[in-house]
Amino acid sequence: MSKSWTWIAPYTFAILAVLLAGPLLSSMAVAQSATVPYLALSGPHVIRLGADLLALTILWLLALAASQQIPDNGRGSSFLRSLVLPLTTMTAILFATKALRTVGLPLVEQIGSARFASGYAIGLVGSGLWLTTAWLMNYPSLRRAFDPPLLTRRQGAQALAEEEEEEQEAAEDSSESKSHSATSTIITSTPGMLGRYRVLKELGRGAMGLVYLGKDPTIQRFVAIKTMRLDQIDNDDKLQNIKARFFREAESTGRLSHPNIVTIYDAGEEHDLGYIAMELIEGTPLKQWARQPNLMPLNEVLLIVATAADALDYAHQQGVVHRDIKPANIMLTKDRIVKVMDFGIAKIASSSKTQTNMVMGTPTYMSPEQISGKKVDGRSDIFSLGVVLFELLTGQPPFTADNLSALLFSIAHHPHPAIHTLRPDLPPMVQEIVDRALQKELPHRYRRADEFARELRACLQSLAA
Repeated sequence: MSKSWTWIAPYTFAILAVLLAGPLLSSMAVAQSATVPYLALSGPHVIRLGADLLALTILWLLALAASQQIPDNGRGSSFLRSLVLPLTTMTAILFATKALRTVGLPLVEQIGSARFASGYAIGLVGSGLWLTTAWLMNYPSLRRAFDPPLLTRRQGAQALAEEEEEEQEAAEDSSESKSHSATSTIITSTPGMLGRYRVLKELGRGAMGLVYLGKDPTIQRFVAIKTMRLDQIDNDDKLQNIKARFFREAESTGRLSHPNIVTIYDAGEEHDLGYIAMELIEGTPLKQWARQPNLMPLNEVLLIVATAADALDYAHQQGVVHRDIKPANIMLTKDRIVKVMDFGIAKIASSSKTQTNMVMGTPTYMSPEQISGKKVDGRSDIFSLGVVLFELLTGQPPFTADNLSALLFSIAHHPHPAIHTLRPDLPPMVQEIVDRALQKELPHRYRRADEFARELRACLQSLAA
């Protein structure tokens, strides 16, 4: 049994225990001779009837617990959650009536057959109407449960935009990890040269595919080279379109020149590999400080996020949206310099699989508009950076779920938890900043990352005062 469903066990054992105890207790000599005042029932019948009704009561309490424990994910679980109480109520009425008509028939005659029948009919019709209403109101959730999971398909097509080494949240499904494994087997040998760069060794797996350590022999500069296979595309027209988009995105991100943004030096194609050569950074990604007990001090977190917001604001003013802000894409160098990495890489990596309304980004850090497949602007990056801020302060992301669909539904529809419930020591201004950055409606969110950075620094100044 799954750990998340262990709450069922106590109710199940209690029901079984009561049903077994009823016949055993009723057969005891003391029960045979016992009488119950004001009831036209013998002792054994009272015990058997009481056990049956108690078991049905525990069953109804189990249904009440299930209606609270079953996740509200907008799909099959939501449909089941809404039906469990009325369905259990109808079942309890049917079995209670049967028990009364068999074991407690004298009690029925004492109440009156007409009254008993009327009460039974009212209870049955009422529970039936309750069940029907719940069914009709939640029928769209049932349909979504049997429809092809659109968001999951979109995310599967986006799998290359994930960092292989990043710890995935429980909400991300297994289709992404399978896509990573497939990517790992595509490139089996290290190329000797990529353009003018000598490839020295493999560094790991990045957003686009494999990442190599390279060297420009002309100026003796070491670079990181991120690659993407192009020979897997068998349609010439599509291949040309992908190449054009690849170089267009590389050119737009290569125009960025900011001290807190990793610089792109070059892009090209060699050995059926598209590649991007970029600044080689020695440091640690923020994901190393995104979990207890490795959280950074409050003032350091605010300063780092404010610096990252400044870098994003600069990029947004140049017409470039990151699309995949997360702790793994924000580096802190050995000199404590903040570097935002992989501008536009999520979009470049998805170019070979781009479809209309393609969802791009890492699920935990997506904005609601990314999830819905809408066109995004800089405010989407602000939402993602707000998620990063929340995670660096609390050690956990604001939105979690058991599977990908539930996670995306939560980001799009559920409010984030109040940060002071996880960190009561934080000043109220931090709560206000996080709340505004994580607004689901665009007009209520920061309009520019520059505003986000200014408020973070104002909070820093108030702490120092």
